[in-house]
Amino acid sequence: MATYIVLSKFTDQGIRTVKDTTKRAEKLKTAVKKMGVTMTDIRWTIGRYDLVVTFDAPDDAAMTAVCLAIGAQGNVRSETLRAFTSAEMDAILAKVK
Repeated sequence: MATYIVLSKFTDQGIRTVKDTTKRAEKLKTAVKKMGVTMTDIRWTIGRYDLVVTFDAPDDAAMTAVCLAIGAQGNVRSETLRAFTSAEMDAILAKVK
């Protein structure tokens, strides 16, 4: 499984309905599970981003489907980062010449 970090900002719609954000998060956790993806953590933050969410997905295609489904709801706009463990990074670095 690959790990992805999603940085999100509320849209105008999302902030108008912000009182539902934790309920939406629980629904999201269930929905992505059906897509073969696990939401491993979610944090509401202050600063540049409103949410930081971590997912484990089998591949980029599965994670892209999740991101499109999230975006289609209209509550957040996001930026997705592929994250690597130390072991994964060591394997990558072994290929560097």
